[in-house]
Amino acid sequence: MPDLVIKNALLFLNDSIQPAEIAIDDGNISKIGKIVDSQNFNEVIDAKGALVLPGVIDVHVHFRDPGMTKKEDWYTGSCAAAAGGVTTVIDHPNTIPPTIDRSTFKEKLKEAKKSLIDYGINGGVTANLDHLKEMWRSGATSFGEIFMAESTGALNVSDRTLKEALSVIGDLDAVACIHAEDEEVRKKFVHLLKGNLASESYSKSRPNLSEKIAVEKAIRFAGDTRTHFCHISAHESLEVIRKAKAQNNKITCEITPHHLFLTTRDYRRLGTLGKMNPPLRDPNSHQSMWAGLNDGTIDIVASDHAPHLESEKQTDIWTAPAGVPGVETLFPLMLMAVKRNLLTIKKLIEVTSKNPARIFDLRKGTIAPGYDADLIIVGDIKEIRKEKMHSKAGWTPFNGMKGIFPGMTISRGEVVFEDGEIIGKRGRGRFIPGQGFKTVDKENLD
Repeated sequence: MPDLVIKNALLFLNDSIQPAEIAIDDGNISKIGKIVDSQNFNEVIDAKGALVLPGVIDVHVHFRDPGMTKKEDWYTGSCAAAAGGVTTVIDHPNTIPPTIDRSTFKEKLKEAKKSLIDYGINGGVTANLDHLKEMWRSGATSFGEIFMAESTGALNVSDRTLKEALSVIGDLDAVACIHAEDEEVRKKFVHLLKGNLASESYSKSRPNLSEKIAVEKAIRFAGDTRTHFCHISAHESLEVIRKAKAQNNKITCEITPHHLFLTTRDYRRLGTLGKMNPPLRDPNSHQSMWAGLNDGTIDIVASDHAPHLESEKQTDIWTAPAGVPGVETLFPLMLMAVKRNLLTIKKLIEVTSKNPARIFDLRKGTIAPGYDADLIIVGDIKEIRKEKMHSKAGWTPFNGMKGIFPGMTISRGEVVFEDGEIIGKRGRGRFIPGQGFKTVDKENLD
């Protein structure tokens, strides 16, 4: 007997949108058909002819917990995610303390038990190469983001450490997530521009060249290691990745919504609220990112949800912290882009669900029997308003833009968000251990 049946749904199946019903047992999809042959079930959800899509897997969030919970914590971050149709997140290591060994991994895992949705946790990389294996055995999803230049958390590594870390990560058959900005280039341009208080000067201080050089260097160091480039933003680095992917199928990359929907022109509206790493780019790079997304060079759209309080950002461009909230607006913006014919519904599912699951080895991201019942029942077009956001940050760089929001978000067969309200229970999310997890480390789940 199915626990739940979703009736009167539209699914994207076999490259077309078709009417269908979904049966769910014990949190997993058990059957899909035009009519689910079951007369006995515990609950029925009537989708009322709405499109039902796989829940979004956001592989790049910073929930600031532990250590910076005035900005965000695992509960508020996961509520923001659920309200935006995100049913799984992977949290990155630059918290306080940073996630760089078994002890700090276990500390973050303890805090993550507040999460409303499922989650993975990445291990950080500094001068801690002796600790990478223990984090992998403890259940780390992957490693990074590995910072090649100074950014939030001061975890940037030298070229030597990067090269050695990529070798260790390759031996573990894990994924290395790279924040590709070159530190020497950054230092040079910051020195030249430091006295310029115009917001646009920040983009000039971390130019396209910095990202291109870092990408080239990381590819050269990586060899056969599975290498994923976080938040690619520059036309030049995208071209390097495009050529490298033709020869090496272990290279993947992601883009953020803020690099798809914002450019340097938005500094006039945002000011220091538009500061992030890598920075906003010119319209030429912006257009290249859309082309790279549609031609398959870019594999994933991830939010790089990096919340700071609005009051913290209201200072000069050099003092303001870098980062913007985005986990709640990722899916609404991308689905609105489908409506605007900027990408297809098939591509949307690939870059927000299927590809993240494939690259990071998750049994999620697909509406098919045997997969987790992580689903979005699509709702209405709404204006993005900062006062409606669930993040502690309390603002959004997309304020006033249009998005198509979930009417309902379902995580493992449980409704966690419906009609604008969080209804899932605090702490119901599950830790998803990575592929290196060993049963001898099961105490990390306790």
